[in-house]
Amino acid sequence: MKDKWTGDAVAIMHVYEVSQIQLANKLHWNPKYLSSVLNCKRRPKNAENTVMLALIELICEKRTTEEVPKIGQGG
Repeated sequence: MKDKWTGDAVAIMHVYEVSQIQLANKLHWNPKYLSSVLNCKRRPKNAENTVMLALIELICEKRTTEEVPKIGQGG
């Protein structure tokens, strides 16, 4: 049986357009390892907190870079 948090993480990734590769890079994990965690084939200690924190950080970084006006583009 899959853990609820993994479905939540995938849904959040979809809504905020975060790819598994981006998340894996943020976590310093191999993308295949991340996939196995999200599919509950591996259950490392503190995985939920680790993945969700990295996901939140990526979303914040994405929002910051998207909201900051670019120099020379009338912003």
